[in-house]
Amino acid sequence: MLRDVLSLFKLRIGVLIMATALVGIAVQPGAALTGVQVAVLALAVLVASASAGAFNQYAEYEADRLMARTRKRAFATGALPHHPAWLLLMAAMLVAAVAAAWAVLNPAAAVYTFLGAFFYGVVYTLWLKRRTHWNIVVGGLAGSFAVMAGAAAVQPMPGPYAWLLALVLFLWTPPHFWSLAIANRADYEQAGVPMLPVVVGDARAARIVFASTVALVAASIAPVFFGAGAVYGVAAVAAGTWFLRKAWLLALCPSRRSAMGSFFASLIQLSALLVAAPLDALLG
Repeated sequence: MLRDVLSLFKLRIGVLIMATALVGIAVQPGAALTGVQVAVLALAVLVASASAGAFNQYAEYEADRLMARTRKRAFATGALPHHPAWLLLMAAMLVAAVAAAWAVLNPAAAVYTFLGAFFYGVVYTLWLKRRTHWNIVVGGLAGSFAVMAGAAAVQPMPGPYAWLLALVLFLWTPPHFWSLAIANRADYEQAGVPMLPVVVGDARAARIVFASTVALVAASIAPVFFGAGAVYGVAAVAAGTWFLRKAWLLALCPSRRSAMGSFFASLIQLSALLVAAPLDALLG
């Protein structure tokens, strides 16, 4: 039961989003936050993300039964009852997270925290996921808002470095998720979800993944001209080159194997950026 409840809140994704918020704190110049403020921001973003992740599973439980990747989720299997009381818990989590950020940090950080959860839970899950293959593009704003929440906690009007990192998160989501969608296209077809490869086919989707990866890598290098240091620059070039190579191989020969290669390369690239950016700030 505990495992089912923990999986409901998508904590692995939540921890990643929390990490992007902490990176936002690290790269934004301004007055240093206290340990309590950093902890509150981290927990607020994590709890808000968890509430949105749980709502996604609540809303999608019937479709989740149709996909091999999701059919073992707790609502889909019936391990947890699909009861409206869960909605009250999710709403309470989001309200508590936003209120804590507002009280301990500032209104701007609270608003960005709310927007991250709102865009994933409502804009992506309810409005776009089943209507357009652009769903995941707009859904990518969820990660961008986490960066801005961290930066706004330091300075309510964040500088260009934070905005560029938010742009990187926005541009990272499409090639990352479209690579996975190519690998699992049959699942999305069966569930009736219009992911890009379902709509345009694997070959064209793979070419779009490569083009979007080019845009992502270019954006990831841009912070070097707005305050990022050498450590970040080396990581952006090295990890970006690796992702480009894998995306190019996917474009040359679309297959489940090349799609998963591109997917894992996207994780390596983002991890490298999230480690290098605060390391640069620490060394500086």
